[in-house]
Amino acid sequence: MDPRANEGETFKQSVIDNAVYVDGERVDSPLSLGDAIASLRSRPRAMAWIGLYRPEETELIKAAEEFGLHELAIEDAIVAHQRPKADRYGDTLFVVLRAAQYLDKPEKVAFGELHVFVGPDFVLTVRHSEAPDLSKVRRRMESDPDLLRQGPQAVLYAILDAVVDGYAPVVAGLQNDIDEIEVQVFGGDPAAPRRIYSLSREVIEFQRATSPLVPMLDGFIAGSPKYGVNEELQRYLRDVSDHAITVTERVAGFRQMLQDILVVNSTLVSQQQNEEMTKLTAASIAQGNEVKKISAWAAILFAPTLVGTIYGMNFDHMPELHWVLGYPVAIMLMGVVCLTLYLVFKRRDWL
Repeated sequence: MDPRANEGETFKQSVIDNAVYVDGERVDSPLSLGDAIASLRSRPRAMAWIGLYRPEETELIKAAEEFGLHELAIEDAIVAHQRPKADRYGDTLFVVLRAAQYLDKPEKVAFGELHVFVGPDFVLTVRHSEAPDLSKVRRRMESDPDLLRQGPQAVLYAILDAVVDGYAPVVAGLQNDIDEIEVQVFGGDPAAPRRIYSLSREVIEFQRATSPLVPMLDGFIAGSPKYGVNEELQRYLRDVSDHAITVTERVAGFRQMLQDILVVNSTLVSQQQNEEMTKLTAASIAQGNEVKKISAWAAILFAPTLVGTIYGMNFDHMPELHWVLGYPVAIMLMGVVCLTLYLVFKRRDWL
């Protein structure tokens, strides 16, 4: 079997869509990278837009050879897990974007990575995750030939716009989670700190994905005259930049809110612990008072018992037993001892 056939088959599996456009209209849908290059070179003023999904290293190397991509950019695309950035290698722009999705059922944020190579007459997108859905971007561009006619820079704008717009549901989902956490905290839910910590990590990761976009877009806008981007497209880029600024400000606010909520939760937990300690202390004091009362009455009752026990030993030689005043004196002695003990304990607040 011809090994080149296997390579071609693998490449076709990673190609999501492969199209050549002329004046904003799709004129060809090649099935392979080689066909796309041939179709592109045979048509003046044509643009190729190739979308790859989780391609193999050999596929990216082949694309680099065909389009003359820089080896450092290809290395980043192969390794993935890159921070959002924009690097220019000659006449090719390499852009890394972090897309985000809010998953309703687990209430978590899923992050994806997208690499975009933008050349004078081509756009190569490399997705390493399900998000963003670039098929919607392609349909939007194909439905607006005037915008697509502006070339690869317009495609890059549309991709940036889709990624930034995809942050809106994430912002809404995080806001809802924070509202729920506030209810948990003030409701005394013991699971609140764990959820605060988990959500804080998501917000930090989201902030890392969004914060580089603003300077990146500012750089695109500043360099627009140099690279021939018309005024209309510049306005679109400024609109995307405004949305990105809004997102970054909201995310920064979320991070501060979570820090404040964590402080409030710690304060409430401390207050609850103090209240419990106060209750325990009060209970201990009350228990101590009861013990003192019991001890005091036990001591008072022990005095007559002691006297009675002494004269209940039934020895023959006990002179007091035959004394006429022995009984009243013993009773008086018991009373005096009991009264003395009662007054002593009463003065000391034992009774």
